[in-house]
Amino acid sequence: MKYFSIFLLSVFMLVSCAEKTPEATVLQGDAFGTTYTIQYFSERGFDAERGLDSILAMVNNSVNTYMPQSDISKINQGDTTVVVDEIFKEVYKISERVYTNSEGYFDPTVGTLRNAYGFGDMAPVTEIDSTVLDSLRRYVGFKKVALLENGKIEKRYPEIYFDFNAVAKGYGIDKIGQFLEAQGVSSYIIELGGELLAKGKNLKKDQYWIAGIEAVDSQLENRSYLATVYLNNTGMASSGNYRKFRINPRTGQKYVHTINPLTGFAEESNVTSATVLAPTCALADAYATAFMAMGLERSKKLLEEIEGVEAFLTYSSEELEGEEQGQFITDGFKKQLVSNLAANGE
Repeated sequence: MKYFSIFLLSVFMLVSCAEKTPEATVLQGDAFGTTYTIQYFSERGFDAERGLDSILAMVNNSVNTYMPQSDISKINQGDTTVVVDEIFKEVYKISERVYTNSEGYFDPTVGTLRNAYGFGDMAPVTEIDSTVLDSLRRYVGFKKVALLENGKIEKRYPEIYFDFNAVAKGYGIDKIGQFLEAQGVSSYIIELGGELLAKGKNLKKDQYWIAGIEAVDSQLENRSYLATVYLNNTGMASSGNYRKFRINPRTGQKYVHTINPLTGFAEESNVTSATVLAPTCALADAYATAFMAMGLERSKKLLEEIEGVEAFLTYSSEELEGEEQGQFITDGFKKQLVSNLAANGE
C-alpha cells in the first residue's frame, strides 16, 4: 500500500507540473518612431532582444526614409549606384502587388507629394495650387520606376521619391515574427505602433489572441473601441484620418495624411477608417492605406476580388445623420469578431 501511495503522489506531481499555467515573455521598447510590445511563449531561453535589435537595424538601414544613410534615402537623393538588399526587394514587390490590385491608389512613389504636404521628412511647400500640383504629380507613378536584375533601381525622373512607410512597419513586424518562429516559438503576438501580428494562442488563457478596433472618435488619453477581434494566425493593421492631419498655418487649409496618388490631393475619401486582416502584417498595412484612398465602393469591389484579405471599414455618407459612421464588414472579418465567436460557443 505504501508503494501504491508513493506512485499516486508521483503521478499527481507530474500532472501538477504539466498543468502549470504558462507565462509569456514580454518585451517592450521603441522602434520605427513608435513603441512595441511583444509577448511570446517559449520553453527555452534565447537572446530575443539581440535578434530584435538586429532586425530593426537591417530594416532601418534598407527602407527608412528618416535615416540619411539608408539605401532608400540614397536612392531618393539620386544615387544610382545603390544595389538594394533582400529587404528592399521584398518591400518593393509587396508594394507593386498592392499597387496593381488597387489600380494605383496605393503607390510608394507618392513621397514627393507627402513631403510637399508636410507628412514626410522634408519641409512642406508653403502653398499647393494647381500649377504646383501638376509639377509634383510628374514625379509620382510606380510605373515610372523599375527594380533591375542587378539589384539597382531605375527612375524615369531623379526627383521620384520612394516612401515605403505604409508597408515597411508591417514588414518589420513580419520579420520579427519570422525570427521568433526560427527560435521554435509558435505562440506570440507582436504589436508595433498599433499594428499586429499574431500566431498560435495566448497559452495562459488558452484562447486566440484578441485585439481591439479603435473608434474613429477615440481619444489618446481615453481610448474607445468599436469591436474586438480574435487574431487567428494573421496580421492586422489600421489606418484613419481622425488624428493624422495637418493645418497649413498660413492658409488654414486642412490636409489629411492619406494622399490620392491619382489626383495628387491630400483629401478625405468617404472611408474614415480601415482595419484589415491579412496573412502578413505588411499586406494588412498596405491594404489599409489603399482602402483609405480608394473610398468605400472601390474598396468593396477589391475585397471581393482578392483572397485572404478581410476588412472592417467605417465610412461617412450623406444618408447618415450628424457624426454617425457607417460600417462595412466583410464576412470573413465578421467570423473573427469576439462577440460572434462567443455567441457560437467557440
